[in-house]
Amino acid sequence: MSLIFDDDKQKKNLTDLRKQEEEDLVDALAEVRYGVPPIHLSGMPIENDALRLIVEKEARELEVASFKLLGKDVHVAVRSPQPDKLENLKKYFEDRQYIPHFYMASLASLEKAWDRYKEISFAEESKSGTIAISGESLKKIMAGIKNIEDIKQAILAIEKDNIHTTSHILEVALAGAIAINASDLHFEPEENTVRLRFRLDGILHEVMEIPPAAHKFINSRIKLISGLKITSNSIAQDGRFSIYLGEDEISLRVSLIPGAYGESIVMRILNPKSIRVKLEDMGIEPKLYEVFMREIKKPNGMILLTGPTGSGKTTTLYSFLQKIYSTEIKIITIEDPIEYHLPGITQTQTDDEKGYTFLEGLRSSLRQDPDVIMVGEIRDSETAKIAVESALTGHLVFSTLHTNNAAGVIPRLIDLDVNPKILVSALSLSIAQRLVRRLCVHCKKEKEISNEESIIINKIIKDAETHGKNWADYDIDTGSPFKIYTPVGCLECNNTGYKGQIGIFEAIYNDEKIEEIITKNPSEREIKAVARNQVSLTMAEDGLVKILKGITDYDEVAGVVDMSEE
Repeated sequence: MSLIFDDDKQKKNLTDLRKQEEEDLVDALAEVRYGVPPIHLSGMPIENDALRLIVEKEARELEVASFKLLGKDVHVAVRSPQPDKLENLKKYFEDRQYIPHFYMASLASLEKAWDRYKEISFAEESKSGTIAISGESLKKIMAGIKNIEDIKQAILAIEKDNIHTTSHILEVALAGAIAINASDLHFEPEENTVRLRFRLDGILHEVMEIPPAAHKFINSRIKLISGLKITSNSIAQDGRFSIYLGEDEISLRVSLIPGAYGESIVMRILNPKSIRVKLEDMGIEPKLYEVFMREIKKPNGMILLTGPTGSGKTTTLYSFLQKIYSTEIKIITIEDPIEYHLPGITQTQTDDEKGYTFLEGLRSSLRQDPDVIMVGEIRDSETAKIAVESALTGHLVFSTLHTNNAAGVIPRLIDLDVNPKILVSALSLSIAQRLVRRLCVHCKKEKEISNEESIIINKIIKDAETHGKNWADYDIDTGSPFKIYTPVGCLECNNTGYKGQIGIFEAIYNDEKIEEIITKNPSEREIKAVARNQVSLTMAEDGLVKILKGITDYDEVAGVVDMSEE
């Protein structure tokens, strides 16, 4: 009988024995000599979000690995936890607002953690609720992205890389959406594919289809950084995280709902640059702008905005607040949720589960001695009454209300049991607004006005003149042939024909005639008739100004405003 030696097997057994000896040594020395617990990473999951907190080169040089992250607590494995080394590591994490917990680990354990670095994407640092992307990495992603086609090609180019595909698809999608000013990203699972769509200027556009397998990992990653339950896929969930681009914090609101083929994911991008729109640049015509400035500078009163979801009410409200902000006044907001953070302003977020509603927020804010209060929305009678009373007691109150137009504000408040006699003194300004897309200046072209369009345009012009409006005040020459334009589509506008949005406004302010009619519980039609001689254009008239100036096209305005309404 001859003996057969398997050298490879012997080497493997010897390697395993040495690894086990090292693990035993770690168990023996960790707490006795170094005062830290031992850790065996071979049987533990390594979290990429924790691993990112130390770059790979430094982790290998220092023989450390951060392997678990829970809120601000980070768990760190160290091969040789000498006191001076732990002190330096402690300072490193505390400088970054983390609380470190140290463990002693073997080299084999650390190598298991270091091996995960190859799965880490462009993100330099991330945790539940925050994902930081370095400026250099962001430039690398966004350098060649100018339109949707560029994003599609960038994603197709990385799908061949099996290791990085999932992380890169998500980050290219995020970076691309920010680069082209999309407001939302949609991952929509279908039977055999997943559709990726962006919302640009209020309209959804398909980017491409991605594999269902990639979507599963993207789903898990989004849940992780949004602080959502990773194992739950049969309930709707809402979360939030931020991307830091230099000094700008871009927040993303995440919504997941279960569907027949997987969870549908929508991420709304809240870019602070989009809220830094100056009031002068929002499409407000000069005469109405004067009214706005007069009313928002008053020490008290109530200014209410109306319009459907996505009509730009929040942007307008924030523009008002930024316009009046000074270090001499206190401004408090009650929002659901806080969409953008405004420096120098106290912002609070409602939480119905904890009883902090708009009503409770308004009551609480009044105890803070504010000069200006912004209530995200007036939904009920009690909130309406307190808001009106606040406007009467030396506060300037901004809020929103669900009505179709400016004339509907007064009847709606009366329906909410606000005393009409009090409303006379409290309500300063009712504003209705809509958003329309701007025609792309690079590709728009003049079109022939149809007979139907001509009839409606002339009717709007004559009605406005009947009520004392002078079209010359809006740079419209009614004596010359009108020119209107239509979208075409080019690379500059992602082949949509539009680039950016502009507001269409109408407003009613409380003059003597309006105050007189309020106490009679008027209808919308009666209020419209009384307000027709005010300086403000109706939304149809304001829309027509923007059509005839070539800013937008007829169909865009007709899609949000009844052009034939009397």
